[in-house]
Amino acid sequence: MAAKAEKMVFVWEGTDKKGSRIKGEMEGASDAIVKADLRRQGINPLKVRKKPKPLFGGTKKITTKDIAIFSRQLATMMSAGVPLVQAFEIVGRGHENPAMQDLILAIKTDIEGGTPLADALGKHPAHFDELFVNLVRAGEQAGALETLLDKIATYKEKTEALKSKIKKALMYPAAVIVVAFIVTTILLLFVVPQFESLFQGFGADLPAFTQMVINLSRWLQAYWYIVFAVIGIGTFALVQANKRSAEFRRRRDILALKIPVVGELLRKSAIARFARTLSTMFAAGVPLVEAMESVAGATGNALYAEATLKMRDDTASGTQLQASMRATNLFPNMVVQMVAIGEESGSLEGMLSKVADFYEQEVDDMVDGLSSLMEPMIMAILGVLVGGLVIAMYLPIFKLGAVV
Repeated sequence: MAAKAEKMVFVWEGTDKKGSRIKGEMEGASDAIVKADLRRQGINPLKVRKKPKPLFGGTKKITTKDIAIFSRQLATMMSAGVPLVQAFEIVGRGHENPAMQDLILAIKTDIEGGTPLADALGKHPAHFDELFVNLVRAGEQAGALETLLDKIATYKEKTEALKSKIKKALMYPAAVIVVAFIVTTILLLFVVPQFESLFQGFGADLPAFTQMVINLSRWLQAYWYIVFAVIGIGTFALVQANKRSAEFRRRRDILALKIPVVGELLRKSAIARFARTLSTMFAAGVPLVEAMESVAGATGNALYAEATLKMRDDTASGTQLQASMRATNLFPNMVVQMVAIGEESGSLEGMLSKVADFYEQEVDDMVDGLSSLMEPMIMAILGVLVGGLVIAMYLPIFKLGAVV
């Protein structure tokens, strides 16, 4: 079945039957087709051109949140008895993000051509990972696509909620540190020099603290371009290393787990993801050894990913999952014991789901606790930085007042 020509939006100008100049927008496969449509409507087209994409606020990138929402919409449509192709049409046409709309409609076109849903999704690995595709394939093969789509939607929603909690815990202090750096730099570059020129007429020695701040201001005025160049190059180098080097990401993840408080938060998050993903794979009927590779990629931490792949090899050779987990020394005893009970009772999926629920709640509680703890600490840091600079500048004035 031939794919339909992609429609684009064209901006046109023309004259109506009375000769009045009018303009508007129209969808079409080409400018020639748009001109023909306009003539049929009694409009004489003068200019027809493709609508340019706006520089700002144009097509948004497809995010993991978009995929999670799409999963829930599709699961809801399927459970309501809407045919698959029609469900894609409804969800695609109604999406606010044009990029997501194009993706959904492209998948719909493949399905209309006879491609299985899993294969159609697999053509877009940047948005639908191996775990998503494998779960859909398992649902198609078992004839339980509606049930599996619901489980996928639940899984995506819970993992997105977990990610947002982690970002909330880490981004707030990082943003405040950046603001503190900017404010301090502005004070040192523009405010302190004004006080320095004032102090030159005092004819007396400045307090040591004030002199230290003035020296720091002079140094920053002389070498500010070097400071900003080092920060810019360093940030770029870190971003590129994180993007291109697997070893860098591994070392970063290992180091992150050793950071006080934050490391414990990341550890609990990795365990929650491990348990939630493996539970979902079991629910889809995916064998343990096959499931472990997808689980490794979903943990979000290189150390836990390596441990999961080691556990896959151990279970493939006949070792029990709980024994393999214990050997990694990365999982708390409670998790290992619950997995052991699940293996013995044949309810591993349910036990893993309970583990995921417990650790997701733990992460939630830790984020709330960190937020409450961080606020006074951040205010104290800002107070010391900005207040210290203000005090340093006013100390000579206080000293002069005492002499007078």
